[in-house]
Formats: sequence, structure tokens, C-alpha cells
Amino acid sequence: MIRNRLMSLAACAALAAAVSGCAVLATPDPVQLYRFGGASAYAGTGATSACPDVHVAMRRIDFPEAARGDRLLAVTGTEAAYIKGARWVSPAETLFEETLRNAFADGGTCTVLSSAPLSRNGLLLSVDVRRFEAAYAAPGAVPDANIVVLLRLFRMSDRSLVVEDRITVRESAGENRQSAIVAAFDRATAEASRQIVLWTDQQGFQATRD
Repeated sequence: MIRNRLMSLAACAALAAAVSGCAVLATPDPVQLYRFGGASAYAGTGATSACPDVHVAMRRIDFPEAARGDRLLAVTGTEAAYIKGARWVSPAETLFEETLRNAFADGGTCTVLSSAPLSRNGLLLSVDVRRFEAAYAAPGAVPDANIVVLLRLFRMSDRSLVVEDRITVRESAGENRQSAIVAAFDRATAEASRQIVLWTDQQGFQATRD
């Protein structure tokens, strides 16, 4: 009798633990979805009708592995983590590329992003995002949205490198809150896109004259 009762109590305890575990899995922490790319990235180069079209193809944008996907990367010194309870509505690299393509399409530039195969006189743009992170100077401090991009422009005729450069954009979040951090990423991405379009415009125009 005692042994059977102990076995019954043990079975009940195991069942309770299993039910408790299921309850935890069934009620995950809420996740807020965010997007960036809404801020205007109009390049405003002042191009005129006399500006010749510079036909450019853009490679698929490279992103650092830690910043790919839908999680928001935060870095403090040598430590990295993901911001809890926040996700991008689409992979960060997808949102970044959409913003950049929209900046090229907004007008006022010589550069024309071509979807069709380019002629031998065309140019190839490589956009390598090296950093896309919320950078903290210290734990709990107000972070910056930090974006670092390596740009390369190649000539299609022989795939030779025409020019390369690096741009860095930092936008303070103003406060250490999710919505403020996302707004800083929005502004930083718009500014990075603006600079990329301006750079491609200037360097591409120069390349067509060489």
C-alpha cells in the first residue's frame, strides 16, 4: 500500500511538472515587431537633364552574420546580445536593401539601377555592410544605431575595381527604449542610403569620363 501510494505521488508530481512545462512553452514572452526604412532617403544631388545616365547593377547586399535575420543586435564593448522582445518585421538585410533601392529610385541622380544585364560600359556596385548594431558605450547607457558600409565600384568590361570607400553613420537613440532605438536605426539607414547614392553618383559619373 505504502509503495503504491508513493508511486502514485511520484506519477502525479511528474505529470504536474510536464503540465507546467507545457504551460511555459504555450505562453512565450510577447515580441514587438518593428521595421525601418520609412524615413526619407532622398539623395538630393541636384542632377539636371544634362546629367548622363550612369547604368549600375547592384550585387546582393552583404550583412554581418550576427546582424542578419530579424533580431536586433546590441553591442557593448566586446560583448554582444540581442534585444529581448523585439524583432524586425523582415530580415534586416532585406529592409536595408529595400531602403537603398528606393533611395536610388527617388530621382535627382545620374545613377540608374538596372535590373537587365548591363553592357560592357556599365558599372557594378558592391555594398558590404560591416556593422549594423545598437552600440552601447556602457551597460544601460543610451545607445547609437551604428552602421558601417564598405563600398566598391567595378567596371563590367573587365571586373576591375574602379574605386572603394567606407562610410560610417551613427545616430543616437536619445533614450534606452526599444522604440527610440528603432527610430535611430530608421534615421541611420536613411542617411547611409543617401550617402551611398551620392557616392555612386559621383564616382560613377567620374568613371564614365575616364
